[in-house]
Amino acid sequence: MNLDNESIKKLRQLILFTIVLLIALWNYAIIFEWIGVAFGIIFPFLLGGAIAFVLNVPMSFLEEKIFRNRYLKGKKVAERLARPVCLVLTIAIVIGVVVLVMFVVIPELTTTVISLGKTIRDFIPAAQRFLEDVFADNSEISKWLNGLNLNVDRIIESAVAFFQNGAGDVLNSTMSAIGSIVSGVATFVIAFVFACYVLLQKEKLRVQVTKVLYAFLPEKRVGWCLEVCSLTAKSFSSFLTGQCVEALILGMMFFIVMSILNMPYTLLVAVLIAFTALIPIFGAFIGCFIGAFLILMVDPLQALIFVIMFLILQQIEGNLIYPKVVGASVGLPSIWVLAAVTIGGNLLGIVGMLIFIPIVSVVYTLFRASVYKRLKKKHRDLKTGRMEKPESPVENDARGTTAKK
Repeated sequence: MNLDNESIKKLRQLILFTIVLLIALWNYAIIFEWIGVAFGIIFPFLLGGAIAFVLNVPMSFLEEKIFRNRYLKGKKVAERLARPVCLVLTIAIVIGVVVLVMFVVIPELTTTVISLGKTIRDFIPAAQRFLEDVFADNSEISKWLNGLNLNVDRIIESAVAFFQNGAGDVLNSTMSAIGSIVSGVATFVIAFVFACYVLLQKEKLRVQVTKVLYAFLPEKRVGWCLEVCSLTAKSFSSFLTGQCVEALILGMMFFIVMSILNMPYTLLVAVLIAFTALIPIFGAFIGCFIGAFLILMVDPLQALIFVIMFLILQQIEGNLIYPKVVGASVGLPSIWVLAAVTIGGNLLGIVGMLIFIPIVSVVYTLFRASVYKRLKKKHRDLKTGRMEKPESPVENDARGTTAKK
C-alpha cells in the first residue's frame, strides 16, 4: 500500500489523538478535577460576559434613542460620550429598579410574615368547622375530622423551633458562610469590571475576534461562525426583551384587576407574579400558587376568585400577549418553546428554562435554512416539499417572446 505524505500526516494525527483519548479516559478523575479548577478560574469572566450581554440590551436602546437621533447623529462629542453615558444610565436604572422593588416588597413581605402566624391560627379551626358542616351527613369523614385534633399552637411552635434550629446551624458555620460571602463578592466585582470593559470596548473586541478567526480558520468556516454568533446574539436579546416586557405587562394586569376587586396582598402578589413570569410557560403558575395560599389565609372565597382571575388573565396572556411579544421575537413555534422549556428545566433547572428557548431558536433557524437550501437544490417546493412542475414548451416560448418584445 502506497502512502503519500498527506496520508501519513493524517495517520499520525489519528494515532496521537487516540493515545491522548486513552490517557484521558484512564485518568478521568484527574481530568475532571482539572476541568473544575479551570472552570473556577474562568467563571468570573463567564459571569461578566453574561452580565455584559444582559446590560447591552437596554444600553443599546438608550444609545439609539438618545445619541443617534437626528439632532446628535454624526457629532464627534456625542459619539465619544454615548457609550460611557449610556452605560452609567443603564447601571443606574438597574440599581434603581432593584432598590424600588426592595423598598416596596420587603416591607410588605415583613408585614405578611408577621401577620401570617395569627392568620393561620384563626384559619385552621375555621376551616375544620367548615369541613365538619359540609360533611355532616357523612359519618366516616366527620369522625376522621373530629379525630384530627389539630393543635395550632403546637404547629406554630414546631415551625418556630425548626427555624431556630436552622438559624443555629447557620451561626455554627459562620466562618464558612463569611468565606463564601467574601468569595462571592470578589467574583461579582471581577465579573462586573469585566462586563463594563466588554461593553465599553465591544466594537474593538469584535474586530479582534474576527481577525483571530480569519487567521486560524478557513474563510467559509469563519462566515458560518459569524452568522451563528450574530443569530445567537439576536435571538437571546430579542427573547430577553420580550420576556421582560411580557412579565411587566402581566404584573400590571394583576395589580389593576386585584386592586379593582379589593384583594389582599395586591402589590406583593403582582410583583411576585411579574418576577416568576420571567420563567417561560410555568413561572406564573408558581406565583399563582403562592398568591392563592396567602389570600386563602384571609378569605377562601377571594382565593377562589383569584384562581379564576388568574386562569382568565393567563389565557389572555398566553393567546394574545406571549405570541406577539415573545413568540414572534424568537421565531419559534409553540411546540418547540414547550420542548425547550422542558428539556432546559430537566438539565439546568430555572436557568435552563431561560437559556434553552433562544438556543433552540438558533438551532431551529439553522436547521430550517439547511432544509430550504437542500430543497432548492432538489428543485422542490419550499412549502410542500413536492417536486416543482417543469415549465411546458408553450410557457417557455411565451416567456421568450415577451423577453424579445
